[in-house]
Amino acid sequence: MQSRLTQLNSDNTTPEQQRVLTKILTGPRGNLDGPFLAWVHSPELADPAQELGAYCRYHSRIPLRLSELAILTTASCWQSQAEWQIHEPIAHQAGVSKEITEAIRLGNEPVFASADEQLVYQLTKALYDTKRIPDSLYSQAVEHFGESALVDLIGILGYYSLVAMTLNAFEVRRNTEQALPFQEP
Repeated sequence: MQSRLTQLNSDNTTPEQQRVLTKILTGPRGNLDGPFLAWVHSPELADPAQELGAYCRYHSRIPLRLSELAILTTASCWQSQAEWQIHEPIAHQAGVSKEITEAIRLGNEPVFASADEQLVYQLTKALYDTKRIPDSLYSQAVEHFGESALVDLIGILGYYSLVAMTLNAFEVRRNTEQALPFQEP
């Protein structure tokens, strides 16, 4: 990973930064992919953010297939290059079709075979596009997922919006020959 921030190494990290680095590298992720490369510059932000991220990614009530769909919709909304590159293969492994991910990447409405995927997409798009969820859509979501899981889904959207903003602001990029998924402004 690379970014526009100063690269941290053993000569220029504080003990708190080193503690957070060690915690992230020995945690479930095992790497600094994504926003962690930036967040470690602010250990006080990095600690709670990475714990929230670990919950959203590994422990929420939303199945992986649906959370990855929400993450890719978020990445597309924010045109977040690294977020898309990291999560697209995970989404495919979790069962989201390539036709759906490609439609989302291009900003087109996907055709869903699964009602739960369509519901997650509609909720995500409604919240990002109108900053609200209409009553009828909210009722469908509560009936389908339950209130606790819906709270988790909104948490996933908020967390991955923070991730996308971090990646975009600090131009965090993967060291890869892979083409960028979105055209740079």
